Amino acid sequence: MFKFDIKHLQTLQALRDTNRLSDAAEKIFVTPSAISHQLKELEDRFGCVLVYRRQQPYSFTSAGYRLLELADEILPKIQDANAEVLRLAKGESGRLHIAIECHSCYDWLLPTLDRYQRSWPDVDVDIAGGFGFQPQAALARGELDLVITSNQMEDQRLRYMPLFKYESRLAVSNQHPFAQKSYVLPEDLACETLITYPVERSRLDVFNWFLNEANVEPEKVRTAEITSLMIQRVASGRGVTCLPDWVLRTYEDDGYITTKRLGKKGVFPKMLAAVRRDYKDLAFVQDFCNTARQSFQRDFTTTR
Repeated sequence: MFKFDIKHLQTLQALRDTNRLSDAAEKIFVTPSAISHQLKELEDRFGCVLVYRRQQPYSFTSAGYRLLELADEILPKIQDANAEVLRLAKGESGRLHIAIECHSCYDWLLPTLDRYQRSWPDVDVDIAGGFGFQPQAALARGELDLVITSNQMEDQRLRYMPLFKYESRLAVSNQHPFAQKSYVLPEDLACETLITYPVERSRLDVFNWFLNEANVEPEKVRTAEITSLMIQRVASGRGVTCLPDWVLRTYEDDGYITTKRLGKKGVFPKMLAAVRRDYKDLAFVQDFCNTARQSFQRDFTTTR
């Protein structure tokens, strides 16, 4: 009887969640050829097709869906058991005081923390505040333990672990001329009012990844601390804003706004977990990152 490995279930999950061979390989940290080999091995052993790969998005056969059901049931349990055994075997516990440089990250961070603390009840987890706009500097000083960010500092005391990629998209009103475009170019924003969070430009994707390289400045920049207020201003035609796709998706699905890709190829920053270098290899820190990746992929990833 053929015994398949956990890696086969992870491969099927990755293909389902990403619909692209290269993205699936990146998600589980293997090469695209390894993905193809594992899938062919699985299909050869079972003697049936599991995934139709000549079309995108990929579609699964009934047998493929059955294995996906198994993967969704088993893999989270394996991760939870692994974390618990590590904690019990090594007696590892500690402090994980977290700050975020992404105002919109609470959507996925809070569910992540709920799940994480079930596996690591002895870790003192807190979302820290009161550090102004310099949480990475506070991290380097030892006042924080982990910072969620999309920007790296040049500091030898810090290490950065990738969590996931996301797409930054431009939100416009449904009546805006941009609503009819396939994508927007940097120069399109030269006559626009850009609404942002009240943080330094160095922490805003729209400047770091889109406008600065083209040397383009919006006509006006206005700020708002609350995401829903930013969306309300956009919907009423008082400006445009750039936010992660998972933040904008619900508002767009409900018909309040229209979103557009930044440039023909889009802008895809990486969300990172910044820690001090002595924290990087701690089991409870590694498992927080793994839980964050899985929670985001499960709850907030879709294909457009």
